[in-house]
Amino acid sequence: MNNFGASRFGLLPPVVKNLLILNGLFFLASLSFDQVFHIDLNNLLGLHYYSSDKFSPYQFITYMFMHGSFLHIFSNMFALWMFGKELEMRWGPSRFLTYFLVTGLGAAIIQIGVMYFELQPTILAIKTYVAKPSPADFKIFLESGFFQLPSFEFQTYYKHFIDNYNLLLTTNTDQAVLSSVEFMTQYKTAFLNAPVVIGASGAVFGILLAFGMMFPNTVLYIYFAIPMKAKYFVMLYGGFEIYAGLSNRTGDNVAHFAHLGGMIFGFILIMYWKKTKQFYK
Repeated sequence: MNNFGASRFGLLPPVVKNLLILNGLFFLASLSFDQVFHIDLNNLLGLHYYSSDKFSPYQFITYMFMHGSFLHIFSNMFALWMFGKELEMRWGPSRFLTYFLVTGLGAAIIQIGVMYFELQPTILAIKTYVAKPSPADFKIFLESGFFQLPSFEFQTYYKHFIDNYNLLLTTNTDQAVLSSVEFMTQYKTAFLNAPVVIGASGAVFGILLAFGMMFPNTVLYIYFAIPMKAKYFVMLYGGFEIYAGLSNRTGDNVAHFAHLGGMIFGFILIMYWKKTKQFYK
């Protein structure tokens, strides 16, 4: 049984090293562009829902290199450094890079699927209203769980709109209904544009799964103090992600199903490599 401690950290293999550098550069660029040019790179390069106006296919790759805070990038890069190094030395650079990208893409695919089920009820409610609008139904929509102000900019727009809408209700009901339909169109756009996924967490969770499968009896020290075998740590972490994703009570703004997607796609790829005798370099 091996202990996984600082003594195992040697020189970084090339893929891990370059991934650390790329993530660091993207993080610095996001801070600089925001401060100097007032451009939100996280919004531009992060992964949006496929029917959002802000979606582009390249986001399936670029989202992995964007992070929202120093703690976010530090935790992901620390795990990439700690676990990815061992995997790359075992698999070789080409296979490790393939694994990183596949798990990152898998995480994105799973998260987009989850977003579909989360967003579709509201989209259906908007379409239903637009097809047959009325002041009574508009009031019901605004008071329902389908209506949530998606951004600060939209909050400002909503305040101006609702004042005009209430005034129109007392003077011209037909015009008020037309304005409510226009509002719902604007709300649909803002609602679809609001969710954005960033971070290498999906790929990192795939790496964590691979480490647990490759080195199941290696002892990890949780919080640098609590010893636990890698295989149990992976199982516990995976179980927590399932609970957090399904319970939807954490309120932590974390894409838990993306984490699971990285682990699922990682498991499928590892099993494929095992079946085809490609597990080792």
